[in-house]
Amino acid sequence: MSFTLGPAARESGHDLVAYDTVGSTNAEGLSLAREGRGPIWVVARAQTDGRGRRGRSWSTERGNLAASFAAQIDVPAATAATLGFVAGLALEAALRSVAASLEPRTSRPELKWPNDVVVDGAKLAGILLEADQLPDGRLAIVIGLGVNVVSAPDDLPYPATSLRARGDRATAEELFEALTDTFVTWYDTWDEGRGLAAIRKAWMARAAGLGSEVVVDLGARTIRGRFESIDDRGRLVVRAPTGVATAVSAGDVYFGALGADRY
Repeated sequence: MSFTLGPAARESGHDLVAYDTVGSTNAEGLSLAREGRGPIWVVARAQTDGRGRRGRSWSTERGNLAASFAAQIDVPAATAATLGFVAGLALEAALRSVAASLEPRTSRPELKWPNDVVVDGAKLAGILLEADQLPDGRLAIVIGLGVNVVSAPDDLPYPATSLRARGDRATAEELFEALTDTFVTWYDTWDEGRGLAAIRKAWMARAAGLGSEVVVDLGARTIRGRFESIDDRGRLVVRAPTGVATAVSAGDVYFGALGADRY
């Protein structure tokens, strides 16, 4: 079975480059965006040199999904950063459309700030947004999405799962086709930042751990409190026991017992 774009993606003029094996779909996508090749999807059956947040390395085994969307956009960098929420909403919708195991009344995918999709508290997918400023002031952006379809890493400091481990037979090809169409829907809603209010509302409705105790690792220090919201810039709002609220732009988030065990 080959990777194909969905009908909405094709109608929107999106392009596709598919590889058997690639170092990094994000690196390939960003290079294409710099050249003006977007909007374009880059997808691969295996990824050997993928990147995660904070420069972490990430590989993708065959059967899992490694895909990146790339384009040139003319918005401020802070607005471009909110495309991570667009990708999360698109991936959540695509997962629900193809994965029979993700039933709304039992287990539904949730969006974990800033860039993960989790099911029953275990990581199912991750998102990485990267951008370069072009000489004309526009941005070349790439949004990478990695989904544990057939397997999940077992050496992570947090729980992880895969669709296959949940008894689901959905394939990476099926998920990718659905994703390219759901991405069109949410990308159009985003509308170069003009639809951020709608994006924020939809993301909050799918947020993992909303209202629960959270620990945020900022690298040099940690923040503890209650996950209260995300603000209109996409920052995590954590309210400390003292009542003071802090807006966090970037960090690793741990909920409940996992956070207590870690710190």
